[in-house]
Amino acid sequence: MSEALLVKEAGAAPVVAPASGARLFWRRLRAQRAASAAALVVLLLVLVALAAPLLAALAGQDPNTYHPDLVDSAAGGVPIGPFGGISADHWLGVEPQTGRDLFARIVYGARVSLGVALVATVLQITLGLIIGLAAALGSRWVDQLLSRITDINVALPIMVIALALLAIVPDTFPRPVLIALVIGGINWAGTSKIVRAQALTLKSLDFVSAARLSGRGKWSIARRELLPSLAAPVITYAALAFPSNIIVEAALSFLGVGIKPPTPSWGQMLTEADTWYQAAPTYLLLPAGLLFVTVLALTVLGEGVRTALDPRAASRLRVGTKQIKEDAA
Repeated sequence: MSEALLVKEAGAAPVVAPASGARLFWRRLRAQRAASAAALVVLLLVLVALAAPLLAALAGQDPNTYHPDLVDSAAGGVPIGPFGGISADHWLGVEPQTGRDLFARIVYGARVSLGVALVATVLQITLGLIIGLAAALGSRWVDQLLSRITDINVALPIMVIALALLAIVPDTFPRPVLIALVIGGINWAGTSKIVRAQALTLKSLDFVSAARLSGRGKWSIARRELLPSLAAPVITYAALAFPSNIIVEAALSFLGVGIKPPTPSWGQMLTEADTWYQAAPTYLLLPAGLLFVTVLALTVLGEGVRTALDPRAASRLRVGTKQIKEDAA
């Protein structure tokens, strides 16, 4: 008791408990101003996508109603009015030829573009995680077989395979679901390679050897010992793969094998806008600008997540990052 009083009287600094892993991650992520701003942009885009029906209802429009009276048929279907027909009823103007409300199609297109990329990312991460763990924990011939399959997948021309698969599937199959399955089912090789390499390294560590000596099975070891250690690289890869999948979906739609009308998608809107960039530039600039902002925000956020999970890489993002003192470093 007397020692405690002496410490208190001497003004010794109290012992602060180290921050938990989750708290330390959020602290590092918040310290990066660029990543925080990108996270706000991504959150806003997600809210717009989720609230698309409500936002369209507030505007009094829907994405598929034609307004032929709002386009000049004598001029080839150019929207009547300045800036693509912007008015109190049509906040971002109307679509050339059809007169469909552009604001409603933009917000509904966000649901498709973000939803397809999200499902594709989850699928490719799941497949890559399972195949990578199976290769690392399986026998030598299983490892060789799965590694060769992964190498073949990496060497395949992804866009060509996707074009072929999307061209032969009947149009009755839901197109957004099909595109997500194709992208996720093809792009899993990168995740698999990362997981296999990390799992092989972790297998040689003492805590995994102790779990093996205790009689636990391979998949029990994978679930309890390997997966927590693999969380950081897998989450980092997923954060960086998500914007890439948005680009792939937009590219497929731009090539004419992606989302089919009347379902709105930013990439599909770009496909139709390539002939209107002079007569109705807003029809091209709006989806292109939103794609640019979305991919940029997700890329910056993914880089911030990578840095927050790997403190050794903090020096790579000095711009927009303030130094913080981490008690649990």
